[in-house]
Amino acid sequence: MKAATELTWFKSTHSSGEGGDCVEVAVRPHTVHVRDSKDTKRSGLAVGSDSWSAFVGFAADQIG
Repeated sequence: MKAATELTWFKSTHSSGEGGDCVEVAVRPHTVHVRDSKDTKRSGLAVGSDSWSAFVGFAADQIG
């Protein structure tokens, strides 16, 4: 598994540059890594891609 420093991180396009709450994700073939964009030195978490898809679907249902 790649170290967190070797991953390509992406921040949401909905995130502003004003220092609000935001996460970054890095996608690997079977894993999604998630970390706090304001504290990138802190360890994040890794979840399976199926679990991430379920979470995103659930979150979209709550917003929509």
